[in-house]
Amino acid sequence: MARALWKGSINFGLVTVPIGLVSAIEAREELRFNLLHRKDDSRIVQKRFCKEEDVEVPWSELAKGYQYAKDQYVVVTDEDFDKARVPATQMFEIRRFVPATDVEDLYFETPYYVQPEGTSATKPYALLRDAMAQSGKIGVGTIVLRQREHLAALEAAGEALVLTTMRFAHEIRSPKELDLPGIKHGYAEKEMKLALQLMDSLSDDWDPKEFKDTYTAVLRQVIEAKIEGKEVVAPEAPKRPRVANLMEALEKSLRGRPLAKADARRAAPTKRKAPSRRRRAA
Repeated sequence: MARALWKGSINFGLVTVPIGLVSAIEAREELRFNLLHRKDDSRIVQKRFCKEEDVEVPWSELAKGYQYAKDQYVVVTDEDFDKARVPATQMFEIRRFVPATDVEDLYFETPYYVQPEGTSATKPYALLRDAMAQSGKIGVGTIVLRQREHLAALEAAGEALVLTTMRFAHEIRSPKELDLPGIKHGYAEKEMKLALQLMDSLSDDWDPKEFKDTYTAVLRQVIEAKIEGKEVVAPEAPKRPRVANLMEALEKSLRGRPLAKADARRAAPTKRKAPSRRRRAA
């Protein structure tokens, strides 16, 4: 069993499921860079200095402080954080079940796998997971992670339950602040038809392995070439033909594109799947 970073329970009604949360995200393989002094390529390090004494302070002497007025702080200890416990510190209580398609994607942040803790949790875990999959609903509540309360959503994903932290409503900026065109603004019905045909020609089943981080791979090649003292030549950016007219751009995009795959997929019978929040209601 994977090591849980948070342990508690899921509660819905009087049903309690002891669970642990495991990060659903692997550490991304990325190139890391250090700041250097341009003069001699020496590494720049950050140090913790006390403003009053002008001395470096070790980690063991650091404390967390809340600034309640200019240059005025109150120290907050681990004991103080413990006293601030709310029910969400120890459990995720589902307060509402809502249709998965009703929640916009911009509310969702970080996913965690939910694993049952102990044999007594197996049956209610499976029951909750399968009921959510059949209903097409997600469970919404709050949970405290890393000394902050989060809105969160629980959903079924295959054999697993996944809990995803969410943004609160007040954290979402209203699109009314943007200068956006209205629905059905400006384009002709024929342009819409061509746009749908172009989308159809580019459509296929979702395969996440199809997409790669090509930028990191190319950047690594550039770095390796510099290490070996080779001349680095920047590749030419692909030139896209300029088409000023929208209708002409759509028509040229469709030329030579096969529609057979999309047509065959529409004609073939499909199995009914539980709704996902990633598929929006029409």
